[in-house]
Amino acid sequence: MFIGKIKNRHRLKSKEIKDIKDKINKMFKSDFFDERSMVETGELDGIKIILVDDEPSFMFCEDEIIFTLHGLNKYKPKENFVVVDMGAIKFITNGADVMAPGIVDVDKNINEDDQVWICDERHRKPLAVGIALMSGEKILSEKQGKAVKVIHYVGDRVWNLIAKSL
Repeated sequence: MFIGKIKNRHRLKSKEIKDIKDKINKMFKSDFFDERSMVETGELDGIKIILVDDEPSFMFCEDEIIFTLHGLNKYKPKENFVVVDMGAIKFITNGADVMAPGIVDVDKNINEDDQVWICDERHRKPLAVGIALMSGEKILSEKQGKAVKVIHYVGDRVWNLIAKSL
């Protein structure tokens, strides 16, 4: 159960839940919760988050809904993944974008500008959430350049706020 200092917390109506569910389903082609789930929004230190069954599973970033790392760990999506080698972890957890040479596997169905989640090759644990800068096919064939713009990562402000509140 999530117990945090969330301001302006309120439960969403079923139409609002359906709209959020549809947006997430469009990105990840999976159902992570249903209309019977208790879905709320609130603010955690100025960051608008979405709580599903009392857990901070998603957040808003520039009016887009993105997974929190907590949500990724809870729902374990099978699509939109980018797998990096172990040498890339320290850079990503310091907020660096993901470079093509550090990627060992990727969901080939990713399109440019899709939301993706980044994990390590050994444990497949989520490290970050980002936006693909190229398609999955192109990511695998590229030998240089940025492949993913990181927007939320282990150790960032959002991660620390949620971790302190759990």
